[in-house]
Amino acid sequence: MQKHIAILGSTGSIGTQTLEVIKKHPGHFELEVLTARNNADELIRQSRNFLPNHVVIANENNYSYVRDALSDLPIKVYTGTGSLEQIVQMDSIDMVLSALVGFSGLRPTLSAIEAGKDIALANKETLVVGGDLVIRKAIENRVNIIPVDSEHSAIFQCLSGEEMNPVEKIILTASGGPFLGNSRASLEKVTFKEALKHPNWFMGEKVTIDSATLMNKGLEVIEARWLFGLKPEQIEVVIHPQSVIHSLVQFEDGSVKAQLGIPDMKLPIQYALGYPKRLKSDFKRFSFSDYPSLTFQAPDTGIFKNLALAYEALKKGGNMPCILNAANEVVVNAFLEGNLGFLDMPGIIEKTMESTAFVKKPGLQDYMDSDSNARKIAETHVFK
Repeated sequence: MQKHIAILGSTGSIGTQTLEVIKKHPGHFELEVLTARNNADELIRQSRNFLPNHVVIANENNYSYVRDALSDLPIKVYTGTGSLEQIVQMDSIDMVLSALVGFSGLRPTLSAIEAGKDIALANKETLVVGGDLVIRKAIENRVNIIPVDSEHSAIFQCLSGEEMNPVEKIILTASGGPFLGNSRASLEKVTFKEALKHPNWFMGEKVTIDSATLMNKGLEVIEARWLFGLKPEQIEVVIHPQSVIHSLVQFEDGSVKAQLGIPDMKLPIQYALGYPKRLKSDFKRFSFSDYPSLTFQAPDTGIFKNLALAYEALKKGGNMPCILNAANEVVVNAFLEGNLGFLDMPGIIEKTMESTAFVKKPGLQDYMDSDSNARKIAETHVFK
């Protein structure tokens, strides 16, 4: 039977690659919903090519443009961020792939979970910000959360069939980004264009900058805590520049399982959409002869302090990961706009963590307030 899919954030990197996967498997998937925040032209192009039943353009200023462009097709067009939370609850949807960027993914994902929809999760910030709430709701509604991030997909795959075997620790691999091995002095004047040149992966701007600062790995550490029910000390990060081993699990007997593959996000996307089945693909196959040397090293948290800040936020708990995430979104945007230096970002995040009110047991409104307050505090430091 076909799975009916809604893609939140279809015009971004993960969204466009998801459409490539769906196109390869027309007998397995039916596209129900496409959404975008601002990229109206790409959303229109996708809609005409894939003919979803529903489309949401979150930016209301683009609504009439999208509606008129699709008026000759039997596609219903909606607008506004509230429409995202409503549309994911439609009975016709089986799975929601959340590829929204940042904090914006939290409420639509919660809405989909409350409606009993399985989640293919590419928006790691959803669990970073509100992991306790999201996982509790998923358990209550018997919803599967299948990770799309290559690292978490690897852990998920390694744990398959190991339900009775306790995990000693997991090891998340990181490429190290474009500045691996650089000195602090060499990073003082790097530009956002240099930071966007990731050596292995094609990703959106925000996640690429996060990869360069190692914040992406820090966010993945927090996400892993909730996905797999682990303690902070059970989550290790290792730099693996070739990005072939996507992550590993070590069990209590000392055995280690790893998932390998060439760097291609379409593989974890396809695994999440098809779960629990593995669908045949024509993806390029991994060969050891192409990678005669696989190397590993410890991350340098002295230069790339964001990873240490993420561990600190995870250990503090409460709304602190939410504060970390909000501050990071502000500084990444400022860096991309040329208003902040590369090495200035961790300092502002740390100051925001120190200055924003801590809530030990937050609810949804606490997360909303913490996000808003942390952004304001971070912005005051950016524009001092």
